[in-house]
Amino acid sequence: MKLASCIVPLLGLACIGSAATAQIFSGTKPAPPPQRPIPVLAAPVVGFAYPQHQTLTFTVDWRVFTAGTAVFQLDQSGTVERVSATADSIGAVNMIFPVVDRFQSGFDVHSGCSTGFNKQIQEGRRKIASELTFDYQHGKQSQYERNLVKGTATRKEANVPACVTDSLSAIFYEQSQPINPGQTTYFPLADSMRTVTVGMKAETREEIKTPAGTFQTIKVEATADEGVVKNRGHIWIWYTDDARHLPVQIQARLFWGTITFHLQSVEFK
Repeated sequence: MKLASCIVPLLGLACIGSAATAQIFSGTKPAPPPQRPIPVLAAPVVGFAYPQHQTLTFTVDWRVFTAGTAVFQLDQSGTVERVSATADSIGAVNMIFPVVDRFQSGFDVHSGCSTGFNKQIQEGRRKIASELTFDYQHGKQSQYERNLVKGTATRKEANVPACVTDSLSAIFYEQSQPINPGQTTYFPLADSMRTVTVGMKAETREEIKTPAGTFQTIKVEATADEGVVKNRGHIWIWYTDDARHLPVQIQARLFWGTITFHLQSVEFK
């Protein structure tokens, strides 16, 4: 039960069609799909304002079970919106596979550019701490990762465009963009020391009922041609159909089942 795969929820599933499958079994490797050019990260629309403080609490359901809780906290400091997220397993799931995950990121409220992404993952016996930083001036991103069980560490560096978002900030960056059914927002996402193009495809308007209330929403699916977004599972986010674009439901459909985040409460303090 990997809540971390959903708390950083810009994921997607690579579905292999019959033609590609035939090529695999015949010994011929299918040609990779053409890569979409990396777009420029669009600034938040004029007039959009992020909250000074906001806490979103979700219950996390797996099939018919309540498997955990997830909390997103936003705090604005100067021009940076700081985002933290936690994912914790509860009940029977916690006895089978305990999860205690912590994530932190931030982004500039005027440009949308990520200021970095940190994570501390404890899933079963696995314990990892990782820090991703961006040096936009020199076009570099750096990752320092420690395996807290084995006592090992690695450091990696790669190129990065002048402005990107990250896997956690992207959820809230999308709030600042126009969301209309039939339209897709594209942006550059820092993904495993690469930069990939992610599309947020607005599908339909839906009424969603959660423990926090009933909301008129627009269902948005995350898509990508490569990377984590493509290879982990389908994911949708339901944003409120108003100026706030508040995320009130998240669903990840993975090969081992479907996990749904239902908004439990919203606090502005």
